[in-house]
Amino acid sequence: MAELIRMPVVLAGVEEAALQNWLVDEGETVTVGQPLAEIETEKAMVEFTAEVEGTIGRLLVKPGVSVSVGEPIAVLLGAGEGADAIDAALAASGVSTEALAAAEEVEQAVAPQTPAPPAAPAAPAVTAPAAAEAPAAAPAASPAAAGPASGEGGRLFASPIVRKLARERGIDLSGVTGTGPGGRIVRRDIEGLPAAPAAPAAPAAQAPAAPAAAAAAPSVSAPGSAAYVDEPASGMRKAIARRLTESKSTVPHFYLTADCKVDALLALRQQVNAAASRKISVNDFVVKAVAAALKDVPAANAIWLGDSVRRFSGVDIAVAVATDGGLLTPVVRGVDTLGLEAVSATIADLAERARAGRIKQDELEGGSFAISNLGMYGVKEFAAIINPPQSGILAVGAAGPRPVVEDGQLAVANIMTVTLSADHRVVDGAVGAEWLAAFVKRIENPLSILL
Repeated sequence: MAELIRMPVVLAGVEEAALQNWLVDEGETVTVGQPLAEIETEKAMVEFTAEVEGTIGRLLVKPGVSVSVGEPIAVLLGAGEGADAIDAALAASGVSTEALAAAEEVEQAVAPQTPAPPAAPAAPAVTAPAAAEAPAAAPAASPAAAGPASGEGGRLFASPIVRKLARERGIDLSGVTGTGPGGRIVRRDIEGLPAAPAAPAAPAAQAPAAPAAAAAAPSVSAPGSAAYVDEPASGMRKAIARRLTESKSTVPHFYLTADCKVDALLALRQQVNAAASRKISVNDFVVKAVAAALKDVPAANAIWLGDSVRRFSGVDIAVAVATDGGLLTPVVRGVDTLGLEAVSATIADLAERARAGRIKQDELEGGSFAISNLGMYGVKEFAAIINPPQSGILAVGAAGPRPVVEDGQLAVANIMTVTLSADHRVVDGAVGAEWLAAFVKRIENPLSILL
């Protein structure tokens, strides 16, 4: 029997999402688990998969349209069913095809910002000499000069997320060329575009009988104050602010710091890179050392669920990635089972797709632990905020030569400072200290990471 495929709940608290791209065509047979569409959220592209097998009878929503959760987006036909079953399924569910078409048209079409032609001026009530002194009106800019991505009738096509981000940042989409299907403007087309500066307030009209008033224009800001621009926060920035504020407000953080001697690690890395097929970074070693320490101290490989503690046997670790829009933390699955080169390749792939806006929602979820490394920026030491529901995050600073005491003698060694931020609801102080000691032991004896 034909059934409707509905917009799924792709993210907690989200009531609607944009269907960015269909991965199937009408008439195509699909199997359970096959990707059907890409759905765009604040941070990622979510791949929606088929829950039952069948044939795609009709795609009810075109790419770029925003749809409420639970609304129909396609009709799936069973074996032997034809086109008549499509309308029957829609009618049985109380869905009007006319209403779907009308809603889609409203969602896709954005009226072009074409100024109306100026009205013919009224006969001037001034003498000819005075009229000659009036400046000529500036010619209206041609709306076609910018070359926008538009369809028939001058309509502008852009995904709902793009239109939302453009409104927040004050970007005029009429001057943006779309690279999506059919010339549609997609998120990558506006990433990196500067936000429009705040428009200055219009000056008050001055009465011609009081020419002295023009000399008394009010000051825009207090004397000596710095100029500023209020840039609207993007949806991604708001999501980051919301989650991290929630974390600092509700998660009882505590912090433990240790110095790691990494001369042996740096020497081993040099040897590994001489033989490896890809360049291995210090961060790749750190990720493997974190996983090994979580296996050494399994009590730290857990998360708080409110009324229970979930303990993991495997190790999934989130790695912080800086993007133009903000910080993302894609998760590397099964780090304890991966080799060093596999870990390096996985992190590189996740980071590249995160910066390109092609990371998927499920790749940002899960994991019991995270790593934030600012060593490449020269930061010596810092403390990071836990990303719930993970129970810990390791902040990694830059490795560099520092004075140390060895066997009672002053010496120089390469030292890397790390700080553990832990959730006290699931990780006690002693457990956190035990885990940090295990990490230091692993990182200072790097051969143990490879075994």
